[in-house]
Amino acid sequence: MTYRAPLPDIMAVLRHAAGCDAAIREGLYGDLAMDDIAAILGEAGTFAAEVIAPLNRLGDTDGARLVDRQVVTTPGWRDAYRAWAAGGWNGLVAPGEWGGQGLPMLVQVACLELWNSGSMAFAIGPTLTAAGIEALDIHGTPDLRRLYLPKLVSGAWMGTMNLTEPQAGTDLSALKTRAERAGDGTYRVTGTKIFITYGDHDLTDNIVHMVLARLPDAPPGNRGISLFLVPKFIVNPDGSLGDRNDVVCQSLEHKLGIHGSPTCVMTFGDKGGATAYLVGEENRGLACMFTMMNNARLAVGVQGVGVAERAFQQALGYARERRQGRRPDTPAGQSAAIIAFPDVRRMLMTMKALTQAARAICYLTASALDRARLAPDADARRRAHETASLLTPIAKAFSTDIGFEVASLGVQVHGGMGYIEETGAAQHLRDARIAMIYEGTNGIQAIDLVTRKIGQSEGAAVHAQIAAIRRTATRLLAANRPGLGLTAARLRGAAESLDRATSYLLAALQAGRTDDALAGATSYLRLFALVQGLASLADIALADGDDAPERASHEAVARFFAEHVTIGADGLAAEVMGGAGVLGESPAVLFA
Repeated sequence: MTYRAPLPDIMAVLRHAAGCDAAIREGLYGDLAMDDIAAILGEAGTFAAEVIAPLNRLGDTDGARLVDRQVVTTPGWRDAYRAWAAGGWNGLVAPGEWGGQGLPMLVQVACLELWNSGSMAFAIGPTLTAAGIEALDIHGTPDLRRLYLPKLVSGAWMGTMNLTEPQAGTDLSALKTRAERAGDGTYRVTGTKIFITYGDHDLTDNIVHMVLARLPDAPPGNRGISLFLVPKFIVNPDGSLGDRNDVVCQSLEHKLGIHGSPTCVMTFGDKGGATAYLVGEENRGLACMFTMMNNARLAVGVQGVGVAERAFQQALGYARERRQGRRPDTPAGQSAAIIAFPDVRRMLMTMKALTQAARAICYLTASALDRARLAPDADARRRAHETASLLTPIAKAFSTDIGFEVASLGVQVHGGMGYIEETGAAQHLRDARIAMIYEGTNGIQAIDLVTRKIGQSEGAAVHAQIAAIRRTATRLLAANRPGLGLTAARLRGAAESLDRATSYLLAALQAGRTDDALAGATSYLRLFALVQGLASLADIALADGDDAPERASHEAVARFFAEHVTIGADGLAAEVMGGAGVLGESPAVLFA
């Protein structure tokens, strides 16, 4: 199945859901014009379709291998990566000081979608490099930035995140990796990290590990964690590579999906300690690491969009070609293409609408991140930062949920052939599943949303977002377009449900009823995503003029989402406001 970059859909979301047109008018993006963005995405889409996408299947069947404690990647992977890096794609948002292009996060996120549609296993490696660049640029010493950032920005070297240990998953306070002061300004790190994406590979000459570890005199818990830079090869003062560091890939994980991505068990200090360099301050590493994790969470949300788009395109192509059964209008002796049957169209429209809604939420989050950095006054930057913080857990969790849901529907559209590996539909399902887990499980995202994000500025940020949604509903009512059906009424009602659920949660938290709030956290995140997704789809449809060729399609997607997907908003709100309910019973009662 070939992949085609969905540039019209992406551009519509950029311009009318994420506010790119407005940002350009306001001068936030300098001299960058919409034509420039379209040209960048056109080139990115061509590379994704012609170079990365053809390798996706091979990455699944002939994934990374460990040979003599060195990881060998899928055939063709190295050439593709080096061509990608040579094209300047690794430095899109990086500062110009280090060789980057300083483009908006919104452009980066759109490109990330294209890379992930090409191959999620390929795209996750550069995603972590980008996170490392940001952490090092903000928290690194001048010498570390000078030695490492030009190579990381160019893509000559890649970066990793080393957080998880066998006994410490989400609970980083339980990590045991140790760091000792060496007396010369460097440190020696000893320990084991698991689930390390691209922990070792043959794509680049060096790998730069960002590692969480504890110093001997560190306070307990999260307050005693430091962040260290640990290179695979020591970098000499002149930038040349020196000796191999004391860090190796001990083994590769055998996974459900993304087989082309090497997921490593990394051992530091087999020979006395890996040479390491402090990033930020001692015992303040978690704050530095969250610089990486927050943007990485948005990037993982975009993985869900990319996989969903690829699965949708494949299912749509199959439904147009596969002939089976008859309809009353089918000519004698022939079978109908399965796309002619309403239930198949229902599945395809669900896939299309969910994908576009998730895309809009991710791009809207990226736009808020841009405004948090580029808005002209401090108050506007603060408000944008709060909006980005509010939307990030929604973007990560909802988009990865729908990545899996859409991939599952893709298998269903294929029928029995979807369960057969040779069609490739099953690979999308297997690949998508991990995105709901890593970079903070989706349950953790829901907890973060409810306990930290909706309470920002005493609820001002979340109520401002709901007010924006209501303004879209008012515009829908005024437009009174027949092609949008009941979209205005559905959005208005869904916004009311979201408002009620939000007020309930804020009151529950204020009263100390934490379990009541947490019991509905996942349902609340889903509710918020559905309402925001519908508002974004409506914004896109409302932007089309009477003679716009895509108007009918945009209206159909918004109407379907309103009348078939967001219809469940009241039920989700009821679940949220039901409190802990039966979940308040002890595990002994619940699981007797």
